[in-house]
Amino acid sequence: MRATNTGAYRMGSLLADFQPDFDFSAPLPLPVEEFEDRLRRIRRQAVEAGHDALIVHAGSVGWFHASNAYLRYICDWMREGVLIIPTDADKAMVLLSFFTQSVLLPPGGEPVLVDEIWQIGPIGREYADRPGDSVIKTAEKCAEVLASLGLAKAQIGRIGDRTSLTFWSALDELLPKSKFVADNAILDRMQKVRSLPEIEMFRAAAQLISIGTQAAYHVAKSGVTDHEILAAFTYAQMALGGETGDGYQIGINEFGTHCGKPYGHIVRPGDLINLYISNVTYRGYTAQTARMIAIGDITSHQEDVIAACTEGVKRAEKLIRPGALMRDVNNAAFEPMIERGMLSSPEARTMPYNWSPMPDGGARLIPNQYVKDIDWEAQGRKLMHVYPATHGPHNPNLGHSVGMAGGQNSFNISSHNYDRMEEGMVFVLHTQWLEPLSAGCNIGDMYVVTKDGFENLSRHTPLETHRVATEA
Repeated sequence: MRATNTGAYRMGSLLADFQPDFDFSAPLPLPVEEFEDRLRRIRRQAVEAGHDALIVHAGSVGWFHASNAYLRYICDWMREGVLIIPTDADKAMVLLSFFTQSVLLPPGGEPVLVDEIWQIGPIGREYADRPGDSVIKTAEKCAEVLASLGLAKAQIGRIGDRTSLTFWSALDELLPKSKFVADNAILDRMQKVRSLPEIEMFRAAAQLISIGTQAAYHVAKSGVTDHEILAAFTYAQMALGGETGDGYQIGINEFGTHCGKPYGHIVRPGDLINLYISNVTYRGYTAQTARMIAIGDITSHQEDVIAACTEGVKRAEKLIRPGALMRDVNNAAFEPMIERGMLSSPEARTMPYNWSPMPDGGARLIPNQYVKDIDWEAQGRKLMHVYPATHGPHNPNLGHSVGMAGGQNSFNISSHNYDRMEEGMVFVLHTQWLEPLSAGCNIGDMYVVTKDGFENLSRHTPLETHRVATEA
């Protein structure tokens, strides 16, 4: 029994002669004018909703990330905080922050257009040996600021997420004469169509993915580990400005299973590798793609699944343009699967997918079965369940919008989406198929809708599966 050991002598040498085949174009931070325009539109929507002010809350989650992208979108603040935005433009915009133990300081993160920043301070018996609760202290200061602005008896829109619940509850008690209205939609609507400066950020993030993917291709061969492949990807994209190294998955085995994390798998002939890049971030904006790597020969059925998925993305891509029905783009991608008898319909409601519950909506039992995995077993463990529990695509749709790190999808490319594409929409199209212990594929590109069609932001690495030859 042993842990997988990559060998210290190999660290760095795998990438010693790596060079991407294109130059990375690094855009400057968004101009202040972009944030000024956003603030004007936010205030206008607040007026239309009857709000006297907006309160925007972002908490802190693991690995020093803000819990949502709202503050970064409004004022380019990348850590936790509460932003108070009076509807009247002549009143100060106030940021309350530094109320968690996330030890991050500017740069990066000087907030744009904010008049005052208040440091609340993490507090508590265990942390600081003094009484108090940081959430309550933040709510108290928020109530104080609102009162100073003449907003203690007002209608206030509030924008946040599940980390905001305790804060909202405290604010309700502190300002019982105010009316609070949940209104995330103000910011969500604004992010459905992107500006030209924003698209520059998405383009840069997509280029980082392509560079990271090329680095992964460079090192992928028999004998290296999943850790080393993911490390090569991470090094290449972060060396050029990528903000995080935790937003993507790697899946390697003889079946093509994807959506995994590295655990010490050693690459062998016949392996299928999936790089599912769910999030590479540049200045707060993310990109997403998926690529496959085949090590030597794979089965004819696996080749057929890969061909169906590859053809599906290409058929869908041909339809991208302003005015195109999202349903039509989605359905085109599933045509190759239907033609091969893999699916009977592109309708999401009827489609089997890997994480689906039972037909009646109840829980599905994961099959209990021994699955041979020599690298896992070498570490003293056994794989005793079959993942995924069912065959089909990973998701019952083709893709979704791509936005800022920590943001939610504003739309899905699905059979039940009858919206039409608009210039400035940014999204990923990824076809996926998995049959437990048999075959799998997950590939996709990222696009922006242009005036007369589209731009493939991830075009620097081909959609087709990357092939690694093995010795005879």
